[in-house]
Amino acid sequence: MTTPPPRLLLIETSGQPGQVGLAEGSRLLQAQTLSAARRHARDLAPAVQQLLQNVGWHPRDLQAVAVSRGPGSYTGLRVGIMSAKALAYALQIPILAVDTFLILALQAGPGSDLDVLEDAQQEKIYVQRFRFLPGQSRPAACQPLTIRPFSEWLTDLTTPLRVSGPALESATFRARLPPTVSVVESALWHPQLPAMLDLALDLWQRQEFADTWRFEPLYLRPSEAEEAWERRKPTARS
Repeated sequence: MTTPPPRLLLIETSGQPGQVGLAEGSRLLQAQTLSAARRHARDLAPAVQQLLQNVGWHPRDLQAVAVSRGPGSYTGLRVGIMSAKALAYALQIPILAVDTFLILALQAGPGSDLDVLEDAQQEKIYVQRFRFLPGQSRPAACQPLTIRPFSEWLTDLTTPLRVSGPALESATFRARLPPTVSVVESALWHPQLPAMLDLALDLWQRQEFADTWRFEPLYLRPSEAEEAWERRKPTARS
């Protein structure tokens, strides 16, 4: 007996704009872009409800929620993951946590090694290197995700390399890239739902689900608001 394809809700809020979508197996049925001004938890619910109505599904028809886990916008990731947790708990369905940089690496496609970059503020970047291994349809990380000064990353570039990611929106960053670096086309610098769906299905097939309660955004650096709060906190007296 053939198992019917899973019905998934996709939530991608790591950057601007955010996106939500519905998929049945490998088919992306509906998608909606969220404006930068409407990436709040209270705005996601109506968008999801509208998508469900468009395809004739009820919330209970969903079998999993796929959500991008970062790195990316601190606020955006929090909103997306909080919404995914609330839906997963209410519907008693699993969460598929998809690495945002892996989405970007998959979109770039096979070729030379690829560094995915995201602005970490203060002249620093998040960076992770990926490689398509022979016979594999999906990329694999060949270096851990780190945060580095942009100038230090530039100094360490010794071989031909491709780059992608939201950090490339900065013309200043792009102007400092050496000739040995090839920039992926700009349409692929931000996560897109088809690539996210491919990775979410892989997680579904391997039954690799996130812990609904302990799952947190993959964010290596506190938000500016958190850093400001830490600076303002009174120092404990000895």
